[in-house]
Amino acid sequence: MPTSSSGLTWLIFALLTVGSWGLYGIFLHTGQIAMGDPENGRYKAFLFVGIAYLVTAVIGSLIVLAINGSDWSFPTKGLTWSLLAGTVGAIGAFGVLLAFGAKGTPPVVMSIVFAGAPMVNAIVSLIMHPPAGGWGGLNWQFVLGIILAALGGCLVTLFKPSS
Repeated sequence: MPTSSSGLTWLIFALLTVGSWGLYGIFLHTGQIAMGDPENGRYKAFLFVGIAYLVTAVIGSLIVLAINGSDWSFPTKGLTWSLLAGTVGAIGAFGVLLAFGAKGTPPVVMSIVFAGAPMVNAIVSLIMHPPAGGWGGLNWQFVLGIILAALGGCLVTLFKPSS
């Protein structure tokens, strides 16, 4: 995989993620229901999410690293942050399943997740990497974007189509 892309290659990869994660909730909920186990179906589905991660993330990464001739060094800071990222990702996936088990529906749960996650990302990114001009130097469009993300999540949740 190329690490330095020019043009709009990054956008193609971002849209790949949008499509994949956009399908995630509904596929996960469908898998949970298809387990035919109202008590443990969500945990069974999560088990197979983990297996898919093993195949895709672990085995896939090992193959790409080998093809690219990686030096196989893993600095502690990079390893720690990456494990933390994987942990919060897995906790998030588990939270989605728990929300489904508590009678949340995919359109509502995923709307809250996908409206809320960018807000959390923006705020934490600003805390970890403060803007050069300080908090007062934020563009009004950025602040409006966060407000609109919150409003969008609320509107989709409140006015979802009934099934």
